[in-house]
Amino acid sequence: MNWVALKMLTGDRTKYFGIVFGVSFAALLMAQQSSIFCGLMRNTTSQIRDVQGGDLWVMDRNVQFIDDVKPLSENDLYRIRGVAGVKWAVRLYKGQGRARLADGNFQQMLILGLDNATLVGAPGPDRVLHGSIEDLRQPDAVFIDEFGWRYLFQDEPFVPGRTLELNDKRAVIVGMCYCNPTFQTFPILYCTYTQAVQFIPQERKTLSFVLAKAEDDVPVGEVCRRIADQTGFKALTDDEFFWATIGYYLKRTGIPINFGITVALGFFVGCAIAGQTFYLFTIENLKQFGALKAMGVNNLRLVRMILLQALVVGVIGYGIGVGGAALFGYVFERAVKTAPPAFYFPWQILVITAVAVAVIVTLAALMSMRRVLFLEAGVVFR
Repeated sequence: MNWVALKMLTGDRTKYFGIVFGVSFAALLMAQQSSIFCGLMRNTTSQIRDVQGGDLWVMDRNVQFIDDVKPLSENDLYRIRGVAGVKWAVRLYKGQGRARLADGNFQQMLILGLDNATLVGAPGPDRVLHGSIEDLRQPDAVFIDEFGWRYLFQDEPFVPGRTLELNDKRAVIVGMCYCNPTFQTFPILYCTYTQAVQFIPQERKTLSFVLAKAEDDVPVGEVCRRIADQTGFKALTDDEFFWATIGYYLKRTGIPINFGITVALGFFVGCAIAGQTFYLFTIENLKQFGALKAMGVNNLRLVRMILLQALVVGVIGYGIGVGGAALFGYVFERAVKTAPPAFYFPWQILVITAVAVAVIVTLAALMSMRRVLFLEAGVVFR
């Protein structure tokens, strides 16, 4: 019977390819749009993931996400250092500056100022592509990220010594590193904290965040609570700050709604195309089903045949769809050189898309199953 079901499915190639196309299109649209959405959300947290070395981010209690900077004072740093369980705490500047290029154009830059003594938060050795992090101790020295170099200088090979001008101060590019793509796609500059505050217009407070390390024998969560109780500041781990930033964009922007509408359209279009085509396929094969009933095949066996047909269509359509989405991401990442693409394809998208495709083919099978179950065997003789 399984062989008969498959021959019936592939007998009319036009309708067979139509069903597969409907499921493939739905899977492709859902997986591709979900991957871009995940990529955008992940890009909002890139600097949280890039800045390593500490257990905690300490900030003003009203900070909602990584770009919502509310500066602290130097005295606040010493208060945090005085909390029991804090092993060390260092400065971190995060902000934006406007750089004047050699050709006279201006470009917004993301600036990360690292603690002068320790350089905590700098890219790891595996991410340094040219130069050494210790080079940041040189006068006016900055590191630039790889995408930032491409954005500013296109296909020019990296050569240390290129200069920028920020706030009438010279910035000398002494090295290049890899950074995760950012949401704003601005070039990223790493420098010392002292250098960073010279690159921005002068403000009364310039300390963006404090990176802290907990004592080895004290739980990180307990240190966070102590900092909040003793200083009134908010202290978050990397994961907590990661999800707080994503939560802000989910609640305060239209990004999830827009992508959700596109994914929902993919689902409903898949249901419509697959359901209608599968229903028409069943209607045209009613005489064959009637013949099987006349030969003694019961309804349960016919239901199994229809579900097998739906399963085959679903598996093929799912494979083509997610494969196309993955291929899109692969080509997209290599075709776009001047700006980091927002495309992230975690395993959860594969699972969610598989569930959605299973629902689509199940609904399509159920639409046609009713006609088969109530079919009279005598239809074959009419």
